[in-house]
Amino acid sequence: MAHSVKITSIKRITHDVLSFVTEKPAGLVYHPGQAVDVSINKPGWEKELRPFTFTSLPEDDFLEFTIKTYPFHHGVTNQLRSLVKGDALLIGDVFGAISYKGEGIFIAGGSGITPFIAILKQLEKKNKIGNNKLIFANKTKGDIILEDKFKILLGSNFINVLSDEVRLGYENGYVTADLIKQHIGKNTQNYFYLCGPDLMMQAVEKQLSSLKIADNFIVKEAFG
Repeated sequence: MAHSVKITSIKRITHDVLSFVTEKPAGLVYHPGQAVDVSINKPGWEKELRPFTFTSLPEDDFLEFTIKTYPFHHGVTNQLRSLVKGDALLIGDVFGAISYKGEGIFIAGGSGITPFIAILKQLEKKNKIGNNKLIFANKTKGDIILEDKFKILLGSNFINVLSDEVRLGYENGYVTADLIKQHIGKNTQNYFYLCGPDLMMQAVEKQLSSLKIADNFIVKEAFG
């Protein structure tokens, strides 16, 4: 059953990423890393469902979604750009395969970071960031979601990979087996958390296979 929730604030995170904070329906339960089908409560858009990850925590009294928008697709995310405080979204059923199982390496591509935002927020709240690492792949520095936040939270355990830009202090290219190997260290019992576009996911899974990482240490979520 869909719940209508009013938007209480909208904030720009990057040039094409927005944060939407909404009311929270009574009784809604989810864990960090999970997502929900969302549509816009406006004529003609109610049935245009898209999956978005909660970037708020389950105990928060609001919902937050951090959403990458695609202005030139003329679809739901472009429509989201025109919404204002007081407009409403429709929230469906909760789903998602990613949950935190133990210390490891998070590997994200673009807006695939969203499940990890909530997981890392929760670890921060519990003072359990530990030696978790984040390898974040983007096209350019301007595409990095919450870069300053992750720098503070993870320090040198935050590794950025830029495919379309060469910058000092940032890896250039793609997430390779060599790059992953550098950050595994001596702990071969790392969990690997993956979320990103299908092609990136397939490539990273091949890299992990070449490093003899067992399937039970890989936690993943694919999207479009």
